[in-house]
Amino acid sequence: MVLALQIILAICFVGIGAMLLVDINKNHKGELKEAGGKKWAQGMFVGILCNFLDTLGCGSFAPSTFLYKALKNVDDINIPGTLNVGDTFPVIFEALIFTTTVECEPAFLVAMCVAAMIGAYAFAEIITKWDVNKIRLWLGWAMVACAIIMACKNAGIGPFGVVGDLPGFTVGQWQFWVAVILNVVWGALMDVGFGLYAPCMATCLLLGCSAGTCFPVFMGSCALLMPANSIVFIKKGRYDAVATLGNFIGGCIGVFIAWKIITSLPMMVLIYVVCVVLLWTAYSILSARSKALKEAKAA
Repeated sequence: MVLALQIILAICFVGIGAMLLVDINKNHKGELKEAGGKKWAQGMFVGILCNFLDTLGCGSFAPSTFLYKALKNVDDINIPGTLNVGDTFPVIFEALIFTTTVECEPAFLVAMCVAAMIGAYAFAEIITKWDVNKIRLWLGWAMVACAIIMACKNAGIGPFGVVGDLPGFTVGQWQFWVAVILNVVWGALMDVGFGLYAPCMATCLLLGCSAGTCFPVFMGSCALLMPANSIVFIKKGRYDAVATLGNFIGGCIGVFIAWKIITSLPMMVLIYVVCVVLLWTAYSILSARSKALKEAKAA
């Protein structure tokens, strides 16, 4: 079952990679020739750093966007395509190495990945009608609460019990179905710009999974979502060729470095890393809500 998922991911990696290289050769040769060493170095730097953070669960889109704007090396109109196309490869690479090296209940892993994909593609029209700022409010504070609970569990403080150590759930367990249903929702929220990593991670942790198990689950979920987006941007030519290749190559390097660090961390330390990621995500979500409300009042 997991092998089938890995084969699908590998096919996506090779297929999207071939499509990208053919399009670059056909339509973007000029960009590559005109780009100096500085732009190539910037592209690789962004790819390595942001996908290192992505592998930790922080997400790569926000820091990549910040750096592209700060470095002024990618036109604003090409940023969404550059992120979606370039980060597809490191995200699939993440999923492949973590599903190979981290223990996870096969049925649970596959069900969570399929659930996220269903949520993203089947509920797009419904989810885009929801009030984004209300979602930000509830989701942001839910991440804060989850981080506090997990930190207390890890430290043995309060009535929360102990940190879970299960590698996932079987079909007969109620936790399996709660997690799968929630991952449909998290996949759907991708359509309005909410990353799946943090809420999926929080779901798995609170239901009793080990921290390590979260990584193949949320990475596999996102790896099945991104290839379709990439195809659209490649066909439209809406991406920066140099920055995209920087994400492709540098991103996979960043993922490999982060993977070696994550898999060598003691579980207690890894839990605290996850808590920091959840708090950072909550801050990002609530800050976005505050900014949007201020802009609405000013308009």
